[in-house]
Order: sequence, then structure tokens, then C-alpha cells
Amino acid sequence: MSQVQVQLRVPKEAIKDIDSMVKTGRFKSRSDAIKTMIFAFEEREKTRAFYNMLTKRSKEALEEPNKLIKFSDL
Repeated sequence: MSQVQVQLRVPKEAIKDIDSMVKTGRFKSRSDAIKTMIFAFEEREKTRAFYNMLTKRSKEALEEPNKLIKFSDL
């Protein structure tokens, strides 16, 4: 995966928290911490979308219990 360098502004408190996590060894660097946080956010959004799809499908199944859902529709 190719990477692009970006510049961003972050609240000082957030940087203090990130630096603390780097200092305690939770992350290797600020960059590693921020990349991990972005990945976690992306995964949360995917999980939320999947949950919403399941909720919709469950509602549809309750409304029309005899209707089959194709596996490809999932």
C-alpha cells in the first residue's frame, strides 16, 4: 500500500495523549498512533454499516418471513 505524507493540525491535548502512549510503548511513533486510529475508525464505520444492513434484513425477515434473501445480496 502506498503512503502519502500529510500535514494536519491536532489539539495539543490529543498530541499529549498520543505522546504519552508512544512513551509507554503502546505505539512506536506519533505516525503509528495516528495510522492505527484511522484504521480503527474505518473498521468502526464498516462494522456500523454491516450492523445497519443486518438490522434492515432482520426487519425485512420479520415483515416477510417466507421471503428468501439471496446470499449474494449480503
